[in-house]
Amino acid sequence: MVKASDYAGKIVIVTGAGQGIGRGVAEAYAAREAQVILAELNPDLGSEAERLITEQGGKALFVPTDVRDPDQIVELMHRVRDDFGTVDILINNAGLSSFGSPYELSVEMWDTIVDTNLRGVFLCSREAAKIMRLRNTGSIVNIASTRAFQSEANSEAYAASKGGIIALTHALAASLAFDGIRVNSISPGWIETGDYDKLRDLDHMQHWSGRVGQAGDIANACLFLTSPGNGFVNGTNLTIDGGMTKTMIYVP
Repeated sequence: MVKASDYAGKIVIVTGAGQGIGRGVAEAYAAREAQVILAELNPDLGSEAERLITEQGGKALFVPTDVRDPDQIVELMHRVRDDFGTVDILINNAGLSSFGSPYELSVEMWDTIVDTNLRGVFLCSREAAKIMRLRNTGSIVNIASTRAFQSEANSEAYAASKGGIIALTHALAASLAFDGIRVNSISPGWIETGDYDKLRDLDHMQHWSGRVGQAGDIANACLFLTSPGNGFVNGTNLTIDGGMTKTMIYVP
């Protein structure tokens, strides 16, 4: 059971919090009286998210952060520790995608995607855990993807990074267990963060739940995984996709 009081006064870092899933997650924690740190690369998106959350009565702080840069990650964590004393929850959401033929995928683009999506998760988790372990408590949630399990053509770097997140999650859960830190991941399916009203009936009916997902669906999963009442959930991956990836398809 998740209670709003579970998060009052908690210090929550959300990476990639300026838009989409990250912003939805940040808003959900802020609505439950957490102090949310918006670690975002884009200054316009970060500032706008901070403004909207604070206007709604929430507590938010935008900290410009490029998760590809280890020094910026260290600076982020040091600032949070100095300003707020600790880190209770880390949501590793920052990520990017680029699709193209594997014959043409450059080493530079591969590194950019993997450094953002996978290495950034490891570095943020490690630096946050250094703070969390001082109080022998903490919860980390890594945002992976159903593309870790199924693919379409020309998605090699993205798929590899998201599959790596799931493996990294259970490895970190094992390593950090004796420091009182839980680590889980979420694999979203189709989560529409644009104009939801433009989706077709066909789009919705591909899902057993009868609709395409929204950012709030992932936010609810984050709240579940980080709730103190769910402390027995550790090292697992939660697929949130409306049943889409379990659908058996026969081509006539």
